[in-house]
Amino acid sequence: MERYLNENFGQVKSKYSPEQKLKQWRELCGIVRNSRRRFRFTAHLSKRHEAEALRRSNQEKLRIAILVSKAAFQYIQDVSPSDYFVPAEVKAAGFEICADELGSIVEGHDVKKLKFHGGVNGIAEKLSTSFTSGLSTDNDLLNHRQKVYGINIFAGSEARSFWTFVWEALQDKIFIIDSICAFVSLLLGITMEGWQERAHDAIVIVASISLAVFVTATNDFWQYSQLRNWEKEKRKFMVQVARDGFRQRLSSVDLLPGDIVYLACGDLVPADGLFVSGFCVLLDESNLTGESEPIMVNSENPFLLSGSKVLDGSCKVMVTTVGMRTQWGKLIATLSQGGDDETPLQVKLNGVAAIIGKIGQFFAIVTFAVLMQGLYVRNLKGNPLELVREMFKYFTIAFSIFVIALPEGLPLAMTLNLAFAMKKLMNDRIFIRHLAACETMGLASNICIDMTGTLTTNNMTVVKSYICMNVREVTKNNNASGLHSEIPDSALKLLLQSIFNNTSGEVVVNKDGKLEVLGTPTEIALLDFGLSLGGDFQAERQAAKLVKVEPFNSTKKQMGTVLEFQGKGLRAHCKGASEIVLAACDKVINSDGKIVDLNEASINQLKVTVSQFADESLRTLCLAYMELEDGFSAENPIPASGFTCIAIVAIKDPIRPGVKESVAVCRSAGITVRMVTGDNMAAAKATARECGILDEDGETIEGPDFREKTHEELLQLIPRIQVMAQATPQDKLTLVKHLQTTFNEVVAVTGGGANDASLLHEADIGLAMDISGTEVAKENADITILDDGFSTVVTMAKWGRSIVMNVKKFVQFQLTVSMVALILNVSTAFFTGNAPFSDVELLWVGLITDTLVAFAFANEPNNELMMHSPVGRKGSFITNVMWRNIIGQSFYQITAIWYLQTKGKAILRLDGPDSNIIMDTFIFNSFIFLQVSNLISSRKIEEINVFKGILDNYVFVTVLCCIVLFEISIIEFLGIFANTSPLTLSQWFLSSFIGLLGVPVAAGVKMIPV
Repeated sequence: MERYLNENFGQVKSKYSPEQKLKQWRELCGIVRNSRRRFRFTAHLSKRHEAEALRRSNQEKLRIAILVSKAAFQYIQDVSPSDYFVPAEVKAAGFEICADELGSIVEGHDVKKLKFHGGVNGIAEKLSTSFTSGLSTDNDLLNHRQKVYGINIFAGSEARSFWTFVWEALQDKIFIIDSICAFVSLLLGITMEGWQERAHDAIVIVASISLAVFVTATNDFWQYSQLRNWEKEKRKFMVQVARDGFRQRLSSVDLLPGDIVYLACGDLVPADGLFVSGFCVLLDESNLTGESEPIMVNSENPFLLSGSKVLDGSCKVMVTTVGMRTQWGKLIATLSQGGDDETPLQVKLNGVAAIIGKIGQFFAIVTFAVLMQGLYVRNLKGNPLELVREMFKYFTIAFSIFVIALPEGLPLAMTLNLAFAMKKLMNDRIFIRHLAACETMGLASNICIDMTGTLTTNNMTVVKSYICMNVREVTKNNNASGLHSEIPDSALKLLLQSIFNNTSGEVVVNKDGKLEVLGTPTEIALLDFGLSLGGDFQAERQAAKLVKVEPFNSTKKQMGTVLEFQGKGLRAHCKGASEIVLAACDKVINSDGKIVDLNEASINQLKVTVSQFADESLRTLCLAYMELEDGFSAENPIPASGFTCIAIVAIKDPIRPGVKESVAVCRSAGITVRMVTGDNMAAAKATARECGILDEDGETIEGPDFREKTHEELLQLIPRIQVMAQATPQDKLTLVKHLQTTFNEVVAVTGGGANDASLLHEADIGLAMDISGTEVAKENADITILDDGFSTVVTMAKWGRSIVMNVKKFVQFQLTVSMVALILNVSTAFFTGNAPFSDVELLWVGLITDTLVAFAFANEPNNELMMHSPVGRKGSFITNVMWRNIIGQSFYQITAIWYLQTKGKAILRLDGPDSNIIMDTFIFNSFIFLQVSNLISSRKIEEINVFKGILDNYVFVTVLCCIVLFEISIIEFLGIFANTSPLTLSQWFLSSFIGLLGVPVAAGVKMIPV
């Protein structure tokens, strides 16, 4: 079976599977009881084709609009103003432009209309907004604006009602054929026995089907609701906006036209808008236009489209169009109908169901043929109506064999587990973006992690500095303000100028009237340091004009700005990784505040200082400046050499609590943890040792050295690498690719920067950081870690293993039931010409196996799983241990039922007209209790003590109680409907004892080595 599954159902990948492979497994499924239910949570391939065609059409329209707008720039002076009349309802609301006009300006890149409305300033005036203050937070005003311009929510597929799921449940072939059988049986019964004798049979079947449909629909509707809420959450993200003059974080769905949004490298554009101010803004609009070439956005080309990605720079944007009025909203509406790809485990579960279904189909046909042959011999000249009735009875038996063998609930087990896990994962600070990542994380054998923010708290502070050739402590006892008197005024002025101008952060006044520092953790640490030195952010920013900004990125590892001082020329400031910025310096400020040339001794002193800081797990940044000649243009790049070193600052980022313990858990679970960071080697090694990642046998390497290694050298080196420092995103990607292909490892990777997007996309599991990560990284990731912590990454690994194990437990249970039921039905039909169970009993068994047991296992905790090695990429789905349990349990169940069928009446001393129905009831009750013992035994696939922790899973206990209570109701009170007879106390005890004896039998089977 394992080989068949791998060949036919094992080609679907956890990410980006070819459409051909997605089609292949569907075609191999064969007969399906309910295709609407079976394939509900799989990709709708036909819808994807429709959506892709519409997407290409929209992209072409948008591409043409952009090209036309570019050409229009040349003739803008010659066009005449367009006619535009403000709708009465818009004017009554206090605005001077409607949503459709705004949409046509931005989406169509219509420079003519923009000029007619007074440019960006004119649009702001018509929207009643301010570039500095933004919108008012008054709820009445916001609601008023929302009614006119709409909300920033992208409509997905239309919500489905509960009755839709009832209708889909009724499409189940077992319900359809049961209904037909009941109707035909009713007609035959009325003809031969009269209405009063047969009416209750039809009522029983209808009532049973109604109950089964209701339970199935309720289960499906709950799963759908959970996953729909997850889909809504997946589209939300936080943005920085200005409202009431204050910067604040706001959900993207709350944005309105007129909002002023701050965007930086790695952000997603949350709505259509117009550029207000900024530097070096590059956009990737490939999602919308299909064009891979980045778009430069500035005052000449001020149009930003929702769904675009900011590749570089930072800017302030005024929102103009939101929600379904944007091009991105229209695309989302079409693309969402295609659904997510099914997970590999979902496909394998479908494969198992298909195999069992085909076996059941074969035995059903054979059984029907054998029974019909016997009927032909016996009743060739019999009563025609009796003959038809017997034929119909044999068809029902054959159909019941097929139905009882077809585990329809098996393919839906994965979805049910995920639906149950969603809220618990959110409570554990984990958000799943792609469902397949859950099961893949359970197979992970390697985790490549960043240092900053994942292993550390990302709460950075400057604790040491090297200013004017002297190392100075910056602690609470020796506050940075005390340095003010120790540093020469000229050096202090340059330092504050560099800190407050060469930054992507800001110092603002919050609602409480206090100073608040905004920006990345590194920027916040530097700005706090500048404030503690007595600096004034606003004064420094107003003292000079910002001419040029070269934003920080992971390739350059530095940021530069050019300032213009009135009457004093231009000055460039640079900051970044110490080894890079120091290499660009040829001068330094000495202890007297004078600028002196760097000689060999001073260079060595600087390097030693940086190394000492790094050995203490401190991150270092170098700040430098240079005077520029008057001929410098903003179009020119900032020079790469000739700088003067102002200072080196050492930043402390404490290790997160629990990291060392989490690394130890990974080691015990067979998961290799590797640190891959852009920081220097000394700091990386110190942190790795403190976290327990680097041991005596581990290898450390720097990115530049890694790139120079040959393929043969990498084969020997990669398995031992525990730390890679000064690594670029490309170095990380190369390492991950080698681990995946050469060493066949399942690799999880953490990341947060815009440049990590391709890495997160290509890894088996991409883990994006929510707090410090960019929206571009999150969009390309499979899982978002909401608290950025490594301990949460390990928790996700536990969840992944737990979900996979719970599905395996359900598979073991289901295969045992199917094997026993199939053999029991076939053999009983062959030897007696009857089915062992009635229609109502079959529906009850199906309800237990397809729904209730799936719920029980979906909540099963698996804390001991992190004590075992990962299954990996090539691990068996149904292991030898599982086959041992299935065969052992099945053998006992079949033997017990067969013994009862042959010797039961003698054991129970049954005689008289009711002996048959009592015996059948006793056997059915024993069968149900055998499944209860099967359910309990399947809790632990390898452990003998299956009762350990059973009370911790209240859902499991509830399901057990429901099965037992409903079984008592069927036997004792619903006999007229279920064709059962009440049992005596001794019969109840004996049947339940036979059933529950399966638990010690299963324990004995687990002692058999495999």
